[in-house]
Amino acid sequence: MNYREDIEKSIQFIEYHIKENITIEEVAGHAGYSLYHFCRVFSLCKGVSVMEYIRGRKLSLAAAELFKGRKIIDIAMDYGFETSSGFTKAFRKAFGYSPTQYTARMAGYAAGKTTSKIGGYIMNPVIVEKPAFKVAGYGIRTNITGAAYTKDIASFWSNYDGENLESKMYNILNPAKHGEVGLCVPLSESGNAIYLLGVIVDDFSKAEEDMLTVEVPKAQYAVFTTPPVNTANDEEQKEFAEIIADTWKYIFEDWFKDSGYVYDEDKLDFEFYDERCHHRQDTVMEIYIPVKKL
Repeated sequence: MNYREDIEKSIQFIEYHIKENITIEEVAGHAGYSLYHFCRVFSLCKGVSVMEYIRGRKLSLAAAELFKGRKIIDIAMDYGFETSSGFTKAFRKAFGYSPTQYTARMAGYAAGKTTSKIGGYIMNPVIVEKPAFKVAGYGIRTNITGAAYTKDIASFWSNYDGENLESKMYNILNPAKHGEVGLCVPLSESGNAIYLLGVIVDDFSKAEEDMLTVEVPKAQYAVFTTPPVNTANDEEQKEFAEIIADTWKYIFEDWFKDSGYVYDEDKLDFEFYDERCHHRQDTVMEIYIPVKKL
């Protein structure tokens, strides 16, 4: 039986009814499965429960609605949240900041000031405290000599033509939440490093011998969201990687100068990719920069 085909069919059903209060029973019935069997198969294929997936998609699409300048309460109602406070709480839990903060940092986009490059886009980071966490995944050795700030993990991995390590990683580690962390892990002062693509895990018990594990320490971060871009085809995926590189450049060449912060060299910066960056018309990702006050 082709489980993945059936699950993709159920996902299409979810997308079509995403603004409705759909139930697991309805989704399972559409796929032609019993409730128990469907929940089990869905979790195995997607790495999250059905309701976690639906809730994540609602929040992801709601985040895109914020680009349009709509009222938060209207967006909350559209996606089935009974109150704006309930929506705000769920949004903050999913993304680490409130809808109001997200709207503020997207001010340049909402005002139509963005281009395919960073250009006139106004980057307003959110300053957050993030506890320590563990990452496990796969790494590619490289040399970053001369790359003063652009870690360019997305571009590096987009040019990798080996085994589909992302799917393999999810199947083996089965993380509690979808989302990839991109880390540049220095190996020596000569510029040798590893580009790590991993997921957040509770512990390293499932990590296999060929995987890399990293403990990211607690830190204060300036969190930057890249300008939205359409990533429906391979050419646009390349544009996405270019925008990520341009965002890194903007952070270190422009933002730091008048920010009142300096880079915290004792911590690790990283990129984060969640449901908002998978073949969408409004694809974005986030860059976490460890900072401390001047």
